[in-house]
Amino acid sequence: MSNSSQAPLPSSDRTDVTARLREALLGASFSADGLLDLLGAPAYAALARSETVPALRATRGDSSLEALVRLFLLQQPVPRARVADVLPVEDCLESGWLTRTGGDEVAATVDVRPYGGPGGEDWFIVSDLGCAVGGASGIGSREEAVVLGVGGASTTLAGITVRTPVGSALDLGTGSGIQALHAAQHATRVTATDLNPRALHITALTLALSGAPAADLREGSLFEPIADDETYDLIVSNPPFVISPGARLTYRDGGMGGDDLCRTLVQEAGDRLNDGGYAQFLANWQHVEGEDWQDRLRSWVPRGCDAWIVQREVQDVTQYAELWLRDAGDHRSDPVEYQTRYDAWLDEFEARKVKSVGFGWISLRKSAAAQPSVVVEEWPHPVEQPLGDTVRAHFDRVDYLRAHDDAALLAGHFRLAGEIVQEQVGLPGAEDPEHVVLRQHRGMRRATKVDTVGAGFAGVCDGTLSAGRILDAIAQLVGEDPVLLRDRTPSQIRLLVEQGFIEPAR
Repeated sequence: MSNSSQAPLPSSDRTDVTARLREALLGASFSADGLLDLLGAPAYAALARSETVPALRATRGDSSLEALVRLFLLQQPVPRARVADVLPVEDCLESGWLTRTGGDEVAATVDVRPYGGPGGEDWFIVSDLGCAVGGASGIGSREEAVVLGVGGASTTLAGITVRTPVGSALDLGTGSGIQALHAAQHATRVTATDLNPRALHITALTLALSGAPAADLREGSLFEPIADDETYDLIVSNPPFVISPGARLTYRDGGMGGDDLCRTLVQEAGDRLNDGGYAQFLANWQHVEGEDWQDRLRSWVPRGCDAWIVQREVQDVTQYAELWLRDAGDHRSDPVEYQTRYDAWLDEFEARKVKSVGFGWISLRKSAAAQPSVVVEEWPHPVEQPLGDTVRAHFDRVDYLRAHDDAALLAGHFRLAGEIVQEQVGLPGAEDPEHVVLRQHRGMRRATKVDTVGAGFAGVCDGTLSAGRILDAIAQLVGEDPVLLRDRTPSQIRLLVEQGFIEPAR
């Protein structure tokens, strides 16, 4: 499956060697925890930024672990004798994990990076040499079909994915296989696709070296390798979403105009989902002159699906072009060539009347509701990963609110969600606050302004009294007509439920 223009890859058929290599790596503490202990936090963090000098300085000793770090993470040849006691060297040479270099030294043919799974699993992510960190890290690779390792986008998608047990999962554009690896922990059957056959080969290596079940690997773009009658309980994709002039780099450029690749991916996902199934993507989208970006995204949502779309960041077209020019290492190329490429990006945006580009998350859920829920919002503030349970809870709340009118809300029982704090805002010494804010310390970490009735209501929600009974008591305390209070408060209750500040108690 390898690309002949690039270095040969280890054999994906020698599962016996891969299993022995995994055992040897773990036996030498070549794991996420082992690396942190060896390198120290600063050097370990520097590796995530593709900076190797601190790790090189920290591995100047003669231990087996230091030799493995130099070999598989830092791409340094090491004397064969340094690793002969810990690795099955002959088998690794024969199967292609290692290659001979000058003298009696060996070198790795791929990058192997330890990765801690969500349950404490010891995993390994395989990628092309020098490409262990995905995303805009200035790898400077001139290869179009390079396969990157784990980056910020990869871990973000893994963190927001709903992790309920499912029968089938599909990873579109699998790359190094990180999403397929996560899915294998809770899906009976995993299918992974990629336009780049080299990526499929590396995904097979990632899964095998991590001790995970093999996936059904299929070559092709988007849903092309999937039969018309195949549907899934979970679809995930960290697609090549970069909006660029052309498709120069396979790992990031989708090859369609503007944001058409992301739009097509989202629109076609609805027909591939089983009832109640989730589709979750990272995406970029254009902010076009004279068009509401939220309306643009609402038009992407397929029929029969609820959607929650969160814009996390917006960059103007110059920032965006510079980010991805650096990603490809063009800032280190000939200045005239760099300027020409920069001009091409801006020409493309100008022709499409694009002012800026948004980045965020798109979550779909297949629903039989007559009136789908489509929430599009901007939330650039810090959140607490993982957010998979938060995403699932969002759609659960959508179902609850859709099934309960105002009268049903007043008859319902609620409790305050975990780790909610109340903040009172006003001038020092004032008798009453100007307003009250409820703030979450978990998940999305939202904050919402409430009036005194809303604050009092949330504060006594412990599931024992119905919402209507609580409002009657508040009305008596503040001297309001209970009928009028019951009439005007359900909208505030609905908002508190929708944003996760209170939750149904039964």
